[in-house]
Amino acid sequence: MLDRAGVVAPDLDDIDRILLAELSADARQPNNALAAKAGIAPSTCLGRIRALRESGVVRGFHADIDPSLAGRPLQAMIAVRMHGHARSRLEAFMRQLAALPGVLNVFLLGGGHDFFVHVAAAGTDGLNAFVIQHLSSNPDVALTETNLIFQHARSERWT
Repeated sequence: MLDRAGVVAPDLDDIDRILLAELSADARQPNNALAAKAGIAPSTCLGRIRALRESGVVRGFHADIDPSLAGRPLQAMIAVRMHGHARSRLEAFMRQLAALPGVLNVFLLGGGHDFFVHVAAAGTDGLNAFVIQHLSSNPDVALTETNLIFQHARSERWT
């Protein structure tokens, strides 16, 4: 099956879905525990996870860091609208944003805004500087709208 980008998406079975749910809940589980939960042999489990990584379904394993405990307690979601002449540079701008310090996620959107940029800053001065230096001063950016995030709940499982 092809996805929107024309990439062949692998066919996932029930065992793959169990492994994905377990990895999303705790990617540090030992292989033998994952295998037991999926009802397969540990060697089969290793092969399945390797195949999920090679196919791109599993993109990596990451630490879930609390920004506030890591010195960046102020989080915001910044909506960005680009000028019409900049449409051909959306992907490059997205990669540029993703590489900036304090950026947690960048989402390319359909609708009234072109991007949502999820950032974490040490305080309002840092957030203000980020918006001015990296967004408002960019001639391709038509509009920004900053929304503070008061609380966040991460889904615990892929289902």
